Amino acid sequence: MEKEDLKVLNKGEEEEMELQGYRLCRWRLALVGVGVLCTGGFLLLLLYWMPEWCVKSTCTRTTARDADVVLMRSTVGFKKLFFGVNEIAVKVPSVFKLLIKEVLNPFYIFQLFSVILWSADEYYYYAAAIVIMSVISIATSLYTIKKQYIMLHDMVAAHSIVRVSVCRASNEIEEILSTDLVPGDVMVIPSNGTIMPCDAVLVSGTCIVNESMLTGESVPVTKTNLPNPLPGERDEDNDSAYNTEEHKRHTLFCGTHVIQTRFYTGELVKAVVVRTGFSTAKGQLVRSILYPKPTDFKLYRDAYLFLLCLVAVAGIGFVYSIVLSIMNKTIIIESLDIITITVPPALPAAMTAGIVYAQRRLKRIGIFCISPQRINICGQINLVCFDKTGTLTEDGLDLWGVQRVENGSFHLSEENAYKENLVKSQFVACMATCHSLTKIEGQLSGDPLDLKMFEATGWILEEATEEETSLHNRIMPTVVRPPKQLLPPEPVASPEQDMSAYEIGIVRQFPFSSALQRMSVVARRLGEKRMDAYTKGAPEVVASLCKKETVPENFAEVLEGYTKQGFRVIALGHRRLESKLTWHKVQNINRDHIEANMEFLGLIIMQNKLKAETPGVLQDLHRAHIRTVMVTGDNMLTAISVARDCGMIPPQDTVIIADALPPHNGQAAKITWRYADKPSKTPRLEVMRLRLMLTRMLMYHFAMNGKSFAVIEEHFPDMLQKLVLHGTVFARMAPDQKTQLIEALQGVDYFVGMCGDGANDCGALKRAHGGISLSELEASVASPFTSRTPNISCVPSLIREGRAALITSFCVFKFMALYSIIQYISVTLLYSILSNLGDFQFLFIDIAIILLIVFTMSLNPAWKELVSRRPPSGLISGPLLFSVLTQILICLGFQTITFLWVRQQSWYTVWKPFTDVCNRSSHINMSDLNDTEVDDHNIQNFENTSLFYVSCFQYLIVAIVFSKGKPFRQPSYKNWPFVVSALILYFFLLFIMFHPVEDIDEFLEIVCVPYEWRIKLFIIILVNAAVSVVVEGAIDLGAFKCLTRLCCPRKLAPKARYMHLAQELSVDPDWPPKPTTTTEAKPRPENGSTYQFIINS
Repeated sequence: MEKEDLKVLNKGEEEEMELQGYRLCRWRLALVGVGVLCTGGFLLLLLYWMPEWCVKSTCTRTTARDADVVLMRSTVGFKKLFFGVNEIAVKVPSVFKLLIKEVLNPFYIFQLFSVILWSADEYYYYAAAIVIMSVISIATSLYTIKKQYIMLHDMVAAHSIVRVSVCRASNEIEEILSTDLVPGDVMVIPSNGTIMPCDAVLVSGTCIVNESMLTGESVPVTKTNLPNPLPGERDEDNDSAYNTEEHKRHTLFCGTHVIQTRFYTGELVKAVVVRTGFSTAKGQLVRSILYPKPTDFKLYRDAYLFLLCLVAVAGIGFVYSIVLSIMNKTIIIESLDIITITVPPALPAAMTAGIVYAQRRLKRIGIFCISPQRINICGQINLVCFDKTGTLTEDGLDLWGVQRVENGSFHLSEENAYKENLVKSQFVACMATCHSLTKIEGQLSGDPLDLKMFEATGWILEEATEEETSLHNRIMPTVVRPPKQLLPPEPVASPEQDMSAYEIGIVRQFPFSSALQRMSVVARRLGEKRMDAYTKGAPEVVASLCKKETVPENFAEVLEGYTKQGFRVIALGHRRLESKLTWHKVQNINRDHIEANMEFLGLIIMQNKLKAETPGVLQDLHRAHIRTVMVTGDNMLTAISVARDCGMIPPQDTVIIADALPPHNGQAAKITWRYADKPSKTPRLEVMRLRLMLTRMLMYHFAMNGKSFAVIEEHFPDMLQKLVLHGTVFARMAPDQKTQLIEALQGVDYFVGMCGDGANDCGALKRAHGGISLSELEASVASPFTSRTPNISCVPSLIREGRAALITSFCVFKFMALYSIIQYISVTLLYSILSNLGDFQFLFIDIAIILLIVFTMSLNPAWKELVSRRPPSGLISGPLLFSVLTQILICLGFQTITFLWVRQQSWYTVWKPFTDVCNRSSHINMSDLNDTEVDDHNIQNFENTSLFYVSCFQYLIVAIVFSKGKPFRQPSYKNWPFVVSALILYFFLLFIMFHPVEDIDEFLEIVCVPYEWRIKLFIIILVNAAVSVVVEGAIDLGAFKCLTRLCCPRKLAPKARYMHLAQELSVDPDWPPKPTTTTEAKPRPENGSTYQFIINS
């Protein structure tokens, strides 16, 4: 394209457009006409739909001056093309698409093959039963998937397309659809609030926002505009580019609810769009739900391997039956039947039953599951991470007391600040003003900590109404005043000294920043010309901003004393501002100018009580040898104290704090090790040696904060794996660091559970093997499990149900494997005499016995308590395989004995319709024999009948043998549907064996055998049952372990990486690190890092 052909209109403005000229071309026009004729007018229709194509196919480019036709294109379109439409589109697939995707599953293809084969072999009844089961299974699956898609679509689409006001050039306001928003647009936030359709940063005004959709916290937060210092006051060091994480207190996130806005005369509340569509915070959450990280579980891998083994067995039988068919010139189609016998089509339905029952039991105790396959995985959990606030401890904080500072020294601690003599103190003024509280529908709302602190003062908060705001140019939006009863009674000598008019106005807020760990306000007392700055935040941070002479010398000792007791401590600071700072200057000043040279006012001590259930639950988990870890955003010493209080760290155990520093001024990254308990001031070498010996003998725990975790992860990756083996407290952790910790624990082969209240825990809840949210808010859509009970008692319940479901899956899989092998043995033996099981014999076994037993044996509830033993993680494990193989050999042995023994009986002969070995000739009518249909398939014979009786009892024997109870499930005798089903089947089989009923025999195609042979069959069945029970009992008692020790006396290395690491560290003389050492990183050119211990002198 030549430059002179392209013209740009309104260059540099919002309405910038590109203009391109075109002139009609006759030969192109003629060519298009021929195309229209050849396509029967379809090309004309296409060019009508695509006008741009119409112009380009009939014209040539030219200058705008010579043009017959012009194409105009807005550059906003380019932006839209680049950033995409501002929409989080969760398309709900049609039922047809979902059906095709579901039906193309390899399992359903195999079922289709089986049904066609059975129909060809005239085995219509079971084929119909499998078709009905498959249709129900597919319909249920489609309903569940469709419902989840609709739920997610409704959650996203409810407010995704709205009309918004956007500021254009010359301050014109234009209404557009939210889908047309692009980064850089300036949108106007309506005063009555809205649901944000994008991520935007506030540039003017203030908003009260409910962010529960993203964070899980329903507490409204105040969002202020980005600081905009005056040109002469810019600080180049602090003037950084916008960052979503650093400036989140100024950012309105997509999907959050703006409850109300605050503005001044003639000013609109404006926000600049920074992210749209799936790039927004809400978009990323939806994406992570739509495309979660797949969880690889050994059980499912082993199940496929096991099925392949069954296919191999089926292949052997198939070849054997084909050889027999060729030799005896029979139909080969019957040979294919053996494949469908060996690989049972009902297996997936049977495997799912245990999970479905576990899901129902969880629902009854208030635990809801959106990912049922995770239930089995929860049975393997051996480590659980807990959030602290709202999970282990109560959600709210209680004010325990205050400790004021005057003249650089602490006063004695006081219970509260609700006193007459303190009403005019700067300490109380700071408590009353330094917060982000607001009134919504007349109710005080905001951060629970701020709320408790303000309520402790007893003061009253008043906000300006919209009418008042419109009347004044410089109105103070929030005013606080003490109640009249707290004011000292003074004679009213002059109106200006009237104490009833004592009130403080909040001029500007600098909201709390997790990066800065503080918040500040600028306030002015009524009648005062100068303003005051108040700050509250982490004690170490506030103390560093105060003049040294105002901070007590024993500040560190007092603070440590409180944090060790598990209190949450907040420090207060104050500064009298210069008189030259006017209202206007304060609105644009950088917070760093305010938060300096302050006076230290004292400490507020908040108490975060443990939930009543916490210690007991953690004790149950420890008893079950399940590790517990605390992951919190709170102070480290407070977290260690809470960990000791709740029993996560026993009193006698040592806590080693890892303080990691990143590389600085050419020095390598290093970790300094220290004990959490303060050592004596002059530690002797003997004391240190004794302490180290005790540390090695007793348990030790590592604790670190988020900054140290980040340094260790980057510069000491191999050290991190060792630290997570004994890491118990991870404090000041950011949301993404919680997820990284989960991944690090999974990296050393832990099965990790995560329990959080939904606030900042979404990523970790999704990434864990079993994430359980204690919040029922929308953020919990991402968590596989959600508990209605707002405490951690749901964790042992989930693990118990997971273990029960896992053992049920093993039982069902073993039973289905034995069912297919038992039937395979029966059919293979009968093929040798060119016989087979009859259609109704198959039907009785497959439906009356197998389906009934499978769906009732899965009903065993979970065992009432957690035990230290864990169930195996996969099917390919020694004891499980040994159990299956021994039962296969037992069943094979007794069926072979039956098959051979019946042929050795004195009365045995090849069965014919008139054969009478039961001496029933007097009852037989010869005309009935003449009417008997010819048995083409040779079903009715003595071998068939004998094997049918024995195999039917074998199914019931292995069902009882494999239906395990304690220590993971309740005993089978408490599962009454299973007991009743088994007893009815036993009674029915014994009845038809000892008391033949002609109609039943005819239906099942079994023949009458002598009474003494029935007795012998009964003895075979009893011996079979006894051998099966004894062998399985011996395996449960450890016979397999004894056998492996005899065959392989060498000790096997542990499979899990964390066990292997623990063995290595147990013989490492430098581990755990001594408190007088520093570990320094030494970078290597290859991947990874190495380190060395340096003893500090």
